[in-house]
Amino acid sequence: MDLIKITPNKETAKSILNMISLIEERLKTQDKTKMVSLIISDYYEIIKELFTVVLLIDGYKTLSHKDLINYIKEKYDEFSLHEISVLDNLRVLRNRVAYEGYKIDILYLNRNEDLFKSIIKKLKQIINKKLKEMSK
Repeated sequence: MDLIKITPNKETAKSILNMISLIEERLKTQDKTKMVSLIISDYYEIIKELFTVVLLIDGYKTLSHKDLINYIKEKYDEFSLHEISVLDNLRVLRNRVAYEGYKIDILYLNRNEDLFKSIIKKLKQIINKKLKEMSK
């Protein structure tokens, strides 16, 4: 992994969390039948940014999305190998959407949305716990 050691920054973490909440608001208004690929991209963006916040709080940063996933896989046993595999697949799909205009079938979203929400919830719990520890 190509990680850069930094000083943990609580304020930057909070700013990123505020941006994530805006994406979550947008998600609630999107038409699932028309916007499947964009919804998948938004879920990926939320999870990627939550990973970024975890690294930031831990005192690291990286420019590699794959390294974000690998870091979480190696350092946080809260996530199963299945969840990590789905996230890596989500990364690939998001790249295809962003760079090839790939259209994702709604069945993929229906099959995985609850898992995405569960992963987001776990990440937020980890982050909230870490932010509280930083405040002590």
